[in-house]
Amino acid sequence: MTDVRKPYDIDSLTDVALRVFAERGYDGASMDDVARAAGITKASIYHHVAAKEEFLARGLRRALDALFAILEEQRASAGEPYARLEYILRRVAETTLELLPELSVLFRVRGNSPTEREAIERRRRFDRIVAELISAGQKAGTVRRDVDPAITARLLFGLSNSVVEWYRPGGRAQADEIAAAVLRLATGALRP
Repeated sequence: MTDVRKPYDIDSLTDVALRVFAERGYDGASMDDVARAAGITKASIYHHVAAKEEFLARGLRRALDALFAILEEQRASAGEPYARLEYILRRVAETTLELLPELSVLFRVRGNSPTEREAIERRRRFDRIVAELISAGQKAGTVRRDVDPAITARLLFGLSNSVVEWYRPGGRAQADEIAAAVLRLATGALRP
């Protein structure tokens, strides 16, 4: 019987690389680690990318595109600010669990390269948009006024971001339970 390996394309190799980066950290992972996880040679990987940072850029783009897509969804883009904010918080928690490797890598970048700095700036843009929504909720009287919108946005997302550190698919905690718990805690803290 011959060993039949699955052929890889850039997307499936990016999936493998992101799982390795999430497990070992981007800086701690090598192309050898990615090749080993994929069950192919390192030379085969270089057929698809010139450097490890290309996988990082693709993964960060996936994560950030998914987060910004939430802001375009009907319930996030129209209506009363508190309802929009609640919807965004739930969708960010769900997306974190759906794209666990991508968001694990995003939440851990430190700005050590142009790719990381660009991702951090995009993430800050997302936070600013949510902070503006918190401010609008405060003006409408549906969000407590005794909190700074920018700090609150960071703290709210810190709650769902922390999930990447401990959540393991197939474990005791189910994704929908986690998303619901994040939403309950976050929205309980927002109401006046």
